[in-house]
Order: sequence, then structure tokens, then C-alpha cells
Amino acid sequence: MARKAIRYKATQTPKFEVRRYNRCPLCGRVHAYIRKFNMCRCCFRKLAREGRAPGVVKSSW
Repeated sequence: MARKAIRYKATQTPKFEVRRYNRCPLCGRVHAYIRKFNMCRCCFRKLAREGRAPGVVKSSW
């Protein structure tokens, strides 16, 4: 879990645009960020399993 100050700092506009980075709005994780769903893989998996991620269907074969 990310610190509250670091999560807040990520929302601010940086001095230079290349310093911007993506952070999961739910848990604050930086790595394994999925741009299409705007969250990290951990939160995405949790929401997809619950059926709360729109357009995601559990696969089976």
C-alpha cells in the first residue's frame, strides 16, 4: 500500500511532462498498471472476478 503523500504527489502536474507516471487509483501501486482499465493488475483481477469490470468476461475452455 502506497503512502498517502506519494499517491497525492502522483496526481499533481510535474515540472516536466516526462516525469509523469501512472499509479493505481484504488491501491496506489505503480507497477503492472493497465492503461485501458486505469488500474493495476491486482485490482483489475479482483474486480473482474467480482464481475465489476465492464467488458471483461471470464474465459473457459
